[in-house]
Amino acid sequence: MSERRLQLAMRHGALRARIDEQRRQLARHAGPLESALAKGDLLLDGVDWLKRHPAAVGAAVAAAVAAKPSRLWRWGRRAFVVWRGWHNLRNFLLKKLTVGG
Repeated sequence: MSERRLQLAMRHGALRARIDEQRRQLARHAGPLESALAKGDLLLDGVDWLKRHPAAVGAAVAAAVAAKPSRLWRWGRRAFVVWRGWHNLRNFLLKKLTVGG
């Protein structure tokens, strides 16, 4: 094997080892994110269920209106504030991730 090929093979091996170590570090650091992302997935599953069952949502809203309209408005305002906050946070995080901080 020529000297040049030997150097390239050694460099290739060193780079592969470095890549493997970086992957291990990334997996180690991503561990805490998995639980947070799992909670987000659970929330999205709930949203998907609501989208697939609009009649159930309508029935719940109708029952709430029949029970106490003033309470429904109060909780509706709270839900809107939470929803708006979630969208603002999501847009902020997406902007940070795409721009790079």
